[in-house]
Amino acid sequence: MAEKITVPTLGESVTEATVSKWLKSQGEKVSADEPLVELETDKVNVEVPSPTSGILGSIVVKEGETVNVGSLLGTVDNSLAGEEKEVNDNNNYSPPKKIEDNKQPKIFEEEKTAKPKKIKSNRIEEPTLKLEDEEPLILNEVHEEPVAHKIEKKISPAARKMAIESDVDLSRVEGSGKNGIVLKEDIMALMGSKPAPSERKINHGPEERVKMTRLRLTIAKRLKEAQENAAMLTTFNEVDMSEVMSMKSNYKEEFQKKYGVKLGFMSFFVKACVIGLKNYPAINAEIQGEEIVYKNYYNISIAVGTDRGLVVPVLRETDEMSFADIEKNINTLGQKARDGKITIEDLQGGTFTITNGGIYGSMLSTPILNPPQSAVLGMHNIIERPVVVDGKVEVRPIMYLALSYDHRIIDGKEAVSFLKIVKESLEQPKRLFLNI
Repeated sequence: MAEKITVPTLGESVTEATVSKWLKSQGEKVSADEPLVELETDKVNVEVPSPTSGILGSIVVKEGETVNVGSLLGTVDNSLAGEEKEVNDNNNYSPPKKIEDNKQPKIFEEEKTAKPKKIKSNRIEEPTLKLEDEEPLILNEVHEEPVAHKIEKKISPAARKMAIESDVDLSRVEGSGKNGIVLKEDIMALMGSKPAPSERKINHGPEERVKMTRLRLTIAKRLKEAQENAAMLTTFNEVDMSEVMSMKSNYKEEFQKKYGVKLGFMSFFVKACVIGLKNYPAINAEIQGEEIVYKNYYNISIAVGTDRGLVVPVLRETDEMSFADIEKNINTLGQKARDGKITIEDLQGGTFTITNGGIYGSMLSTPILNPPQSAVLGMHNIIERPVVVDGKVEVRPIMYLALSYDHRIIDGKEAVSFLKIVKESLEQPKRLFLNI
């Protein structure tokens, strides 16, 4: 009997998918609930399991084709499953041991008693010490050869100076002077040599055409919609990270021992943003038609970069989370995203987004909104900069912050004030524990 493989329900507002990859071949044995095919949706990849044990009978939809929810993907023939069970039961049967097997140990005992006599006679006639004396002599000769070559290489002072200034590896330069000395002209010749063409150009030609994945198409569509539909504006500020870095350094080992997770910067930023969102509800709101919907819960979306593209999983009810809960959930969601195991439920319901371009070295940027949200906070790298503190110039670790917001419902005063609260909360982390 053949069981149908159909496209399962893919989540809210997702009605179709693309067959990304068949994990099993036609005619191959499969087990119940074993993944058979991978579907790519607008948001995540979904693995469709086998409905029963048997053999993959037919593949109806090929890789790259689009299917709707409930469509037939293929069939699994389970008619041979019962016969295989009977064969396996017969193969697993083991007859009882015969009594004659008990006589074998006596034979082995006789052999063991006889073998030591031969070993004693052989020990006297083993002349193997001469080989051991020869081995270290051979190794010493091989070891000395490269050292002699390194010492023999000569470099003229002018060539050495030019190599240091131009960051040239002298081991790659062959000397053309007397006795192989490296001259200034040899360095100039190396600097003037043309580099080899790129391997990618050789393998794939001057241009490549690759079909966009459904995830990349969705990202492009949503980002363009955000630019066209929202009156997007960005405001900036800077934050002195000295106190946060000091607290992180002083308590990181204790924190990890107690909670089993590292103390990172993101938990401080999430807590600081929650305080700001409570003070300025419009930043946590969204527009629906002619109405503004104010959210009284704080689901923070965290942008995570993966090989497939950017995904934004959601931390739910962050105002009720501890620092340890935030760090644990961020690690879990980040790992799921990188492994391609993120679910549609993990991506839905966010009210505000935090993105950290600083991990890639970004100094400053203007992040794009994540519709239908109305604001997004951009973190950047931490650089030591000179700042004036109490009339004196000091070097402090500074991070630039950027808040992009929808000017249709968020006024400039609210956006600037929100960013100021985030700044003050991070510069005085004790505020985060007092919720002020």
